[in-house]
Amino acid sequence: MTTPAGWRRDGNLPNELTSFVGRTRLLTTLRQRLGEHRLVTVTGIGGVGKSRTALRIAHQMRSDFKDGVWFADLARLQDSGMVRHTITSALGIADQSARSADETLVEWLGDREILLIIDTCEHLVDACAALFEDLLGNAAGLTILATSRQSLNARGEHTVTIPPLAVPGDFPGEDVFTNEAVQLFVARASAVVPNFMLDEHNVGPVAELCRRLDGIPLAIELAAVRMRALSVEQILGLLADRFSLLAGASRTALPRHQTLRAAIGWSHELCEPAERLLWARLSVFAGDFELDAARYVCSGDSLPSEDIMELISSLVEKSILLSDGTPSGHRYRLIDTLRQYGEEWLDKLGETAAIREKHRDYYLQLAKRSEDAWSGARQVYWYVRMRHEHDNIRVALDHCLSTPGEVQAGLKLLSSLWFMWVACGLAREGRLYLEKTLELARQPSPDRCKALWVLSYINSAQGNITGAIEAAEQCSSDAVRVGDSGAVILATKMLGTAAFLQNDLQKASALLGVAIEFHKSGRELNPGLLPSIVELSMVLLIQNEPAEAEVLLRDCIAVCTQRGELWLRSYAIYALASVYQAMGRSPEAMSNAREALRLKRYFHDVLGIGLAIEVVAKQALEDGQAELAARLMGGGQANWRTFGMPQLGSPFFNSEHERCVKECRRVLGEEAHEKAFAQGRKLNLEELIVLALGDHEDGQVLQG
Repeated sequence: MTTPAGWRRDGNLPNELTSFVGRTRLLTTLRQRLGEHRLVTVTGIGGVGKSRTALRIAHQMRSDFKDGVWFADLARLQDSGMVRHTITSALGIADQSARSADETLVEWLGDREILLIIDTCEHLVDACAALFEDLLGNAAGLTILATSRQSLNARGEHTVTIPPLAVPGDFPGEDVFTNEAVQLFVARASAVVPNFMLDEHNVGPVAELCRRLDGIPLAIELAAVRMRALSVEQILGLLADRFSLLAGASRTALPRHQTLRAAIGWSHELCEPAERLLWARLSVFAGDFELDAARYVCSGDSLPSEDIMELISSLVEKSILLSDGTPSGHRYRLIDTLRQYGEEWLDKLGETAAIREKHRDYYLQLAKRSEDAWSGARQVYWYVRMRHEHDNIRVALDHCLSTPGEVQAGLKLLSSLWFMWVACGLAREGRLYLEKTLELARQPSPDRCKALWVLSYINSAQGNITGAIEAAEQCSSDAVRVGDSGAVILATKMLGTAAFLQNDLQKASALLGVAIEFHKSGRELNPGLLPSIVELSMVLLIQNEPAEAEVLLRDCIAVCTQRGELWLRSYAIYALASVYQAMGRSPEAMSNAREALRLKRYFHDVLGIGLAIEVVAKQALEDGQAELAARLMGGGQANWRTFGMPQLGSPFFNSEHERCVKECRRVLGEEAHEKAFAQGRKLNLEELIVLALGDHEDGQVLQG
């Protein structure tokens, strides 16, 4: 089965999509510096290959760090306050904790031996410098390799400047055939023209071309693409004209900046007018995007929708766009330098505001589609799909928060994605956005009501019961004012959830019962009917009525199975395992707890995994496997503290946990228990799941 990248102990490095040419001495220097310094910043101009070099050295050094090499890209991040969260997310740490991101990240790093690659820091220098100093001061096993167009000026920082590639003539007596820049051109030209070979007839023009491009890798690669249609001599002649024209555009720019801009501008001019226009409009996307998104956002004046596919294919062929197949479909991406160039042209065309609005509209519609489909048979597809769209959702949300008159659209977008915040490990991010947006939208409205109950749901998942109650009560009050009866019922459900977590069973039973009665038609399975049923069944279990709880849960599972719903089905199966434990039906309890875990692996649902691990541990203890139980409890507790408030702060869950720990200690003895518990604490979440399942099956991700 495919699991989130952040759960892998060896890290999350992107694959190297092209061969790495040259830089042998530079890579050796970088390896030495990373052995001597805990913060190394790779600096250099745009297009010189900072990110590519960092990725190469990261792959070379993977075995040097026992807890992996990890990669976080800040290129598309605009809010300096989200730097820490972005790194946390890249590490695979689910945002289920109500604590500050500072606590969560530092605690997770702990004594792990990790190399952290932070790419593209130049627009967030102050925030990065402060964060890196903090992390390095609190995590002794951490080493950071950053890329930036300028030094971070952080304490303990060592900078390594990436120069352009050596060009023919830099070293007297060098064989031009082995020159780095020439080799890069040959490698990329051979990729587009398979029969291209460097020989005595073309080596001169190739060497001159590399010199004129100042050895800048991006410029060389863009030039090599033109080999499909032009000879080296033609490229050189055309390049000379464009450089003369563009070099004078900015007398204050560094020569190599002028050169890179000339190379990009020249590549831009070689595109057809429609391709240029599409390039500019595509620059609104962050990260990658799908064809349907490009058609919706970029079509219009001068670009018919039916032409977009052909134009995209042309931009891929010209190496303007990168393309990649993913589980949710084929996706495309502009590298950052080309995206910035496109943004400038979009602004010159006067289309920035209009295209950003269309971008916002597309992702708002996509969010509504995903919400409507969430409780159906394609749930895993929508989980994968919306995680792919994460960067673009952030851009759409930032647009709503920064543009006058767009805050209501922001509320709609945020609240439609409730499942992404609650079920997919992004609770902290959802809470931050919701709180910021609700502060801007003070006037009661149906959209604000929905955002409030979503905020209440997130707070409950984080164990912040006070915050959950406050948001639910505000939702109920606003809903009465605007006549939104549905929001009143959902606020009632959220208050019932809070009462359950506080162990106020009578109040929880009444409030959850109201939600079930209102939603029993099944029109709103999530988050109305199904969570209410699962939570009420747990209330019945605590009240020593397991038979009644079993009836409720079997009905819930039947509804989920009929609809193809997996996320809440896993909670219902987990709850049924708890019921079977109370009834003394041990084999069924263990079977259901493990089945719940298998389902939860399809999502980054850390909250649900933590609950299920507790049930497996308790059952292992009852089955005479006290050492296994202690390891599971140790691993579970460590992950609870990393990802959220242990046992959701619930008196019931806490008492069950403490009872299991106490019995494990009695059976094993203090020394053996502490040893097993400590072994469990070293496990990451995926390793803990494998231990709990009692096998090493990977399974396959369900496809929609």
